Amino acid sequence: MDLLNTLVDKGLRRETPTRAEALAVLATTDDELLDVVAAAGKVRRHWFGRRVKLNYLVNLKSGLCPEDCSYCSQRLGSKADILKYTWLKPDEASRAAAAGLAGGAKRVCLVASGRGPTDRDVDRVSDTIKAIKEQNEDVEVCACLGLLSDGQAERLREAGADAYNHNLNTSESTYGEITTTHTYADRVDTVRKAHAAGLSACSGLIAGMGETDEDLVDVVFSLRELDPDSVPVNFLIPFEGTPLAKEWNLTPQRCLRILAMVRFVCPDVEVRIAGGREVHLRTMQPLALHLANSIFLGDYLTSEGQAGKADLEMIADAGFEVEGAGEVTLPEHRTGGGCGSHEGSGCGSHEGGGVCGTVPASASSPAASASADEPRPDLVAVRRRGAGTDLAPNA
Repeated sequence: MDLLNTLVDKGLRRETPTRAEALAVLATTDDELLDVVAAAGKVRRHWFGRRVKLNYLVNLKSGLCPEDCSYCSQRLGSKADILKYTWLKPDEASRAAAAGLAGGAKRVCLVASGRGPTDRDVDRVSDTIKAIKEQNEDVEVCACLGLLSDGQAERLREAGADAYNHNLNTSESTYGEITTTHTYADRVDTVRKAHAAGLSACSGLIAGMGETDEDLVDVVFSLRELDPDSVPVNFLIPFEGTPLAKEWNLTPQRCLRILAMVRFVCPDVEVRIAGGREVHLRTMQPLALHLANSIFLGDYLTSEGQAGKADLEMIADAGFEVEGAGEVTLPEHRTGGGCGSHEGSGCGSHEGGGVCGTVPASASSPAASASADEPRPDLVAVRRRGAGTDLAPNA
């Protein structure tokens, strides 16, 4: 396909696809799917080889969130039967993190429900970061605490945080249909605060909430403009007891097309398969490793993932290797003080074009109609082990 050859060439040069090209990837047929995966796989291997970065989630505070994000089992008014507990102590969080690190993870993601941290919360998380790094000097720590106030990103950085996660989740035009207690602009502001503080920004999306192809392309192009180092791609987990419990809009094939589109638009960033891969990719998970270079090991915040041992076997069987603690995830041009290193408050254009430049506008192609997947509530397992329980974690 001429389209795929063009996208591979652009990906190897870090050039931005047009919106029409991104939409065309989502509109490809199932007969063309392996060609799409192979093409995006060339871009993935060019920048990241066959390495897979493992990340491990520690849910520091679960449930009872005052925000009304429709997709979230921890939201205000959620009737989902999830674990609910207040802040883990630093030593408890450090023990939870150690399980993931022993399983091969090189990054620990510390997450807490809520609108955003108080200054006391930042102190708590800072103590937790220090406790983890005292035991594991080389570990990367990413914090995900909600909307940041002025100065909080800097304090997390001083405490040893390497990155901050705050997802855009969906397009600006549809954001108000998903959440009403804060705005899309609030989220963008927090990502920019992380950048300005010298933290590696991590920001991604959730697919499967009833959005159109145009919405998916909009949010991915917005992410490219923000230039995070990591883009997590979540697939909606339709928890019973949440407003989106009946949204089963994804097939394994559509998930692969979405991942391929993200790879073409963000060729040299860490693309991470996040929540929902077991629910929606299922037996097609190994193919997704040809598109993404990063996954979560074991369980998620409030849902269980497949066994950590199965994750490691899947990576090996697919011909990939776990990225070592001493290996640098990002390509050199994103870590050497230029675009992507985020030393300072801004990021200009650079030779080679693309990542930090202006995203070109283009006429939008018609959205492909996605075939709804058969609902599989049997695959949505609430987490009952690990942080907040007396049972061993899944790592």
